[in-house]
Amino acid sequence: MTDVSRPASPARPAFLGQNQYGKAENRVVRITRDGATHHIKDLNVSVALSGDMDDVHYSGSNANVLPTDTTKNTVYAFAKEHGIESAEQFGIALARHFVTSQEPIHTARIRIEEYGWERIDTSDTANSPSGEASSDDADTPRHSFVRKGQETRVTQITYDGASWEVISGLKDLVVMNSTDSEFWGYVKDKYTTLPEAHDRILATEVSARWRFNWTDDTQQLPDWETSYEEVRGHLLRAFAETYSLSLQQTLYQMGARVIDHRDEIDEVRFSLPNKHHFLVDLAPFGLKNDNEVYFAADRPYGLIEATVLRDGCEPRIPVDLTNL
Repeated sequence: MTDVSRPASPARPAFLGQNQYGKAENRVVRITRDGATHHIKDLNVSVALSGDMDDVHYSGSNANVLPTDTTKNTVYAFAKEHGIESAEQFGIALARHFVTSQEPIHTARIRIEEYGWERIDTSDTANSPSGEASSDDADTPRHSFVRKGQETRVTQITYDGASWEVISGLKDLVVMNSTDSEFWGYVKDKYTTLPEAHDRILATEVSARWRFNWTDDTQQLPDWETSYEEVRGHLLRAFAETYSLSLQQTLYQMGARVIDHRDEIDEVRFSLPNKHHFLVDLAPFGLKNDNEVYFAADRPYGLIEATVLRDGCEPRIPVDLTNL
């Protein structure tokens, strides 16, 4: 049988889609010295730039490319020149610089993780019977710190030369209620083995992002530091004060409290893994387990995710918070 080759059909031309570049995870620590008292800002800064970058992809021309090494150097120089009052302030300064100083750059996205430090108290205040500081406490050096073991603060700044989007938040904030939580009345089928619970442990590791309604330079800037501390406080209070019939209910109460109390925020997005605690069966040992001994299971886990919005606002925070 003769092999007759069919003429090849013309290939569909390839074209360049969305693209960006920059220097990721620039670790910068800024020490501010106020006499004997020092202050720490510890950030992990990632820069992503996009704009007129077709030529470098098609032909390799670097005429419009600001080296990623330069973006790294800019992060460190800005830490010196502008200081770091807050992650948001620092990210805004960087984004504005890249877009306004480089004509080919149309959009800058700055992602920042902030790692908290607590000052080590070297005074005798805590140990004195009166609780009052000794007379020489004012001269005590305050430059020793211990890394906080709680959440990591995050922010993402996006600027296109005309408008801003600031999404801040936190991750790895582990919380627990040892009671005031139930789970019952759910759908049951032939695969359901979970017993109903009328008094259970509710624990989760909060990953939350919130979007500010500050979008342009004509608006008054939020107080970024106060806003973060207030939002964090509202999240914790809502978690503690909600008698929970489901983690979904608790999630909504956390978001609603932020929207109700913080006018600068229009949207809150949560990803809450249910850190299950199961009662251990002690009957084989002749012991009764009266909600006292639990097995903490790390996986698999229920994952509850949702967005809470201010009335009239549209969602803009990505559904997947993995890379935000």
